[in-house]
Amino acid sequence: MGSLAVNLFGKKLKNPVMNASGTLGYGVEVEPLWAVETMGAYVTKGLSAAPHHGNPTPRVWEERCGMLNSIGLQNVGVHRFFSHYFPFFVERRCPVIVNFFGFSEEEYLSCARSIEPHDLVVALEMNLSCPNIKKGGIGFGKEASTVHAIVRSVREVTKIPLIAKLTPEVKNIVEIARAAYEGGADGLTLINTMPAAVVDVKERRVSLKGGFSGPLLKPVALRAVHECSQAVPIPIIGVGGTATFVDPFAMPKIIAELGSWLDASGLADISAIVGAAHG
Repeated sequence: MGSLAVNLFGKKLKNPVMNASGTLGYGVEVEPLWAVETMGAYVTKGLSAAPHHGNPTPRVWEERCGMLNSIGLQNVGVHRFFSHYFPFFVERRCPVIVNFFGFSEEEYLSCARSIEPHDLVVALEMNLSCPNIKKGGIGFGKEASTVHAIVRSVREVTKIPLIAKLTPEVKNIVEIARAAYEGGADGLTLINTMPAAVVDVKERRVSLKGGFSGPLLKPVALRAVHECSQAVPIPIIGVGGTATFVDPFAMPKIIAELGSWLDASGLADISAIVGAAHG
């Protein structure tokens, strides 16, 4: 049987499959269905230095080809995650990628500083789609100079590998990827949700504005991954985000089918297809 194992930042993962941030809660929620350590790594929902209450309801809307969410980054805070939830991953020996965010540079730095290196912490994943409250709400990830500066600042306060999660809401995502790499990012996650809205025809109002994810986003993410992989020499994690909402067993199914595909293709190792797509 072919091997699905991959090496990411010096950590060996049993397979390359992981959830998009925010789609599996704090990991324990999936336990009645399947073991979280089935995945190569678990990605936390976005964590902030202090707990954050998020947005009022409604916060989720299903579309035919995806889903809108306006959760508002609700979370228990980084300290609560590590004191209350992280022991579960230690018990299961499940690698973790810690997604984190801030509404100012100081908040990013505070959160990154508070996360201690651990054998199971593969990397920190910076959510760069957050609005910068000190610049009138403009997202941190929309300008190359801002991306370079915030990544460089965070890089200076942590020794843990650093992933920059980029927004597609930019003119040139390759320029943003280069800025993140030059600022010190060890990897990229592509892409975050796209801005979207829902109109309530009966009430004649916009009932929900938020981030769109799902199958329709896949070609957009694939293009971003392809173009950025040609521009920067660092690992890229591709995400789109709603598989587990449609089918709670999507992750173990993908892993099993990926193994079957590898065997049917006569390939001994999943690394044989990394970077194989050209054109």
